[in-house]
Amino acid sequence: MFVHLMHLITGRPPPPEVTREAFVKEVRVYDTSAPRSQRMELFILIAWILIGVKHVLVIWACQHYPVPFHPLWINFPTWLLGALATGIYYARKWRR
Repeated sequence: MFVHLMHLITGRPPPPEVTREAFVKEVRVYDTSAPRSQRMELFILIAWILIGVKHVLVIWACQHYPVPFHPLWINFPTWLLGALATGIYYARKWRR
């Protein structure tokens, strides 16, 4: 790119090897899509079950013990990161 800019600024024509190699000769596309991983989807399901159990335990602990914060300060970031990770996984699978 800078070579062509310098030739444009100086007014000199580019050497023949630059113009000869300036075009794409061949493009190869390989199918890299893999089927859905059942192990990964099982892991995601187990992770969401554990997130649900954690939510219940945090809500229970906040109701039974005097804590100076709302349970959503703990539960919302956990839910948000889980949703983000799950969304990224499925978005990559659906895009292929």
